[in-house]
Amino acid sequence: MSEQVMRPSGAGIWGLPRPGRGCIPVLRRNFLVWRKTALTTILGDVMDPMVALLALGYGLGSLLPGIDGVPYVTFLAAGSICMGALYAATFEATYSAFSRLHIQRSWDAMLNTPLSLDDVVFAEILWAAAKSMKSGLAILLVVAALDISRAVTLLWIPLVLALIGVAFAALALVMSALAKGFDFFMYYFTLGVTPMVFLSGVFFPVSQLPDALVQAARLLPLAPAIELVRPLVLGRVPDHPWAHVLQLAATAAAAVWLASALMRRRLLR
Repeated sequence: MSEQVMRPSGAGIWGLPRPGRGCIPVLRRNFLVWRKTALTTILGDVMDPMVALLALGYGLGSLLPGIDGVPYVTFLAAGSICMGALYAATFEATYSAFSRLHIQRSWDAMLNTPLSLDDVVFAEILWAAAKSMKSGLAILLVVAALDISRAVTLLWIPLVLALIGVAFAALALVMSALAKGFDFFMYYFTLGVTPMVFLSGVFFPVSQLPDALVQAARLLPLAPAIELVRPLVLGRVPDHPWAHVLQLAATAAAAVWLASALMRRRLLR
């Protein structure tokens, strides 16, 4: 490791991250690599939600009554946007980031330059958040193209997606800092991501759960995201929007700090 890596950024290992302009070349590097396969990934971002919305929203949804007077396909569309953003951020900040860190040794190369560790960590979070926004926007375009919703309030969703992307990218990078190998991520997906998707209101209202689970589900990071996006898909302003924004922002801030600290601890061993 370079001498710069051997010194923790900020006030020691557990200090606040202090990224600088060094994030920009790391983001550019990741973009140039992604650009080689951009067409196939964009097609996947569009086709996957289209098939899901057609099969579940229209196929299964035709057998189900509306939810609070809303067609099931419209209800599902909001959950699909959040779920797509969650999975995109998580995959990028786990498997892809860990590969750059441990297999390709790209982090070693970057850290033998004037870049600081905080620069690289923050750039990884921003890149995964950008991939998350791309997936969420692709689903949003499918929703508009299929005329599931064309409400003016859809224009606010990209702002929510940016916050969702940072929060879940940072949470996933925490897992990358702890992982010893790729198999470790199965625990996160099985014990964290999958329960969160099923309990946060993607496929059915959280209110249908037992009371104890309802209270627990509202504490999950995906819950405030859905509480913000679903009303916007339906063409109305969310109830208590700043409370949900604050919950997401607090999750993002805590996860960014923890990911930075754990990466310092990992690379200082």
